[in-house]
Amino acid sequence: MSVSTLASFEYLERLPGTTFRRLYQQPSTALAIFRRMLPHLAKTFVMALLYMSKPLPLTDLDLWVHPNSKRQRDEALSLLSRLHIVTITAASKETPQVVSLTKTFGPSLRLALTGGGEHQSFGVPSSDSQTANVSLGFLDEYARTQWEGILHYVVSNVGEGMRQAGEGPTVAVKQLLEAGKLVTRGKHHGGGITQAGFSFLLQEVNAQVWTLLLLWIENAEQMEMDSVEVLSFLFMLGSLELGRGYSIATLTSSQKKMLAHLVDFGLVYIPSQRSNQFFPTRLATTLTSDASALRSVSAGFDAALSGAAGQKGFIIIETNYRLYAYTSSPLQIAVLALFTKLTARYPNMVAGRITRDSIYGAIAHGITSDQVISYLSTHAHPQLHKSSAAHGGGPVLPPTVVDQIRLWQIENERMKATPGFLFKDFETQKDYLACVKYADEIGVLVWKNEAKGLFFVNKMEQLRDFIKSRKIK
Repeated sequence: MSVSTLASFEYLERLPGTTFRRLYQQPSTALAIFRRMLPHLAKTFVMALLYMSKPLPLTDLDLWVHPNSKRQRDEALSLLSRLHIVTITAASKETPQVVSLTKTFGPSLRLALTGGGEHQSFGVPSSDSQTANVSLGFLDEYARTQWEGILHYVVSNVGEGMRQAGEGPTVAVKQLLEAGKLVTRGKHHGGGITQAGFSFLLQEVNAQVWTLLLLWIENAEQMEMDSVEVLSFLFMLGSLELGRGYSIATLTSSQKKMLAHLVDFGLVYIPSQRSNQFFPTRLATTLTSDASALRSVSAGFDAALSGAAGQKGFIIIETNYRLYAYTSSPLQIAVLALFTKLTARYPNMVAGRITRDSIYGAIAHGITSDQVISYLSTHAHPQLHKSSAAHGGGPVLPPTVVDQIRLWQIENERMKATPGFLFKDFETQKDYLACVKYADEIGVLVWKNEAKGLFFVNKMEQLRDFIKSRKIK
């Protein structure tokens, strides 16, 4: 599951069942969640149940799964249940457990796959012929410009002067970035990028888009918009065709209000204020797919941790902490300046040095040593990779530099907080050991103390379902 999928899934997982019932009334939403949120095994279960006239006994479902894959089967059913896609009856001695698609999801997905109806869930193509200047290249460049303005602001936390020059995000987007704690703004010199903001920069573009959209959804009520309708509209955008104009007249009043905000993000282009059509950009049409959000993510910063194939690194770092970056991109240079003391700039290269003070400055903004090392490793110059291969596949970065960056952080930080849930007071030691083992298997166990019967996890949804199933038995 990609980073962007995880972000949107974690938000959906917190929604109540009534919200899902409203969401699944739109076929585009049902199709988007099916395509984007579900692993292959869960999709197989859904398609098998889609045209069944009656619920399927779980014992029959087990026949489809390899005996050694019971864990994957449980995870798939748990995911489908949390997303309110299937209902599973409670176990009892009289009747076996059965599984079926929910009454809202099943019909909507069938309608999305077979067509028909007047729901207009997938948009209505515009009949306006005034589209000569709106090409795919134009839409990509427009989306890239809008998105780069947001990234530049996160990196440098620019003032109002940039917006006056016709660049950078709108005031509404800036307020959203501050509300999401991606940046802070002091009255004098207290502002800047935060740890969450640097993590935001290191995400691939689809994940960045979903991060901002989820912040927008969470603040929808303050903007007098229905969060469910906002989310449903976003899923609709993900199903539209790139390069085609769609009618604004068929949208609801709330959806028309959303368009102004989506223009700020670069997800939608509207030719003029009087235009009766809008064009989704690649940022919008890839919301519910794993395709790249932009052909060139940006001239300056390309999805640091995604490590896209074919993208060459540009950073050389030496054992004396000197750094050379072969780039002319203002955005990449701004990112380097967050943790590097830059000393010289040439037409196609910048030079600098990683120092204690430069790392302290990054740490002061909440940027961790691991994030700095991840960025340097991902964008390491091919020459560093060649040198590493020549030495038998050793580390790409000089170990002395990596160790020192971590030591500089340790000088300031002695403790690390991990949010999560503490489990205790088990009825028997057997129950405790079973739960600990399951938590460890699914990768959520952080800490345990067998003597006191305690353990700590960073997520509890699957573990909660596991404990419930044990109580039923």
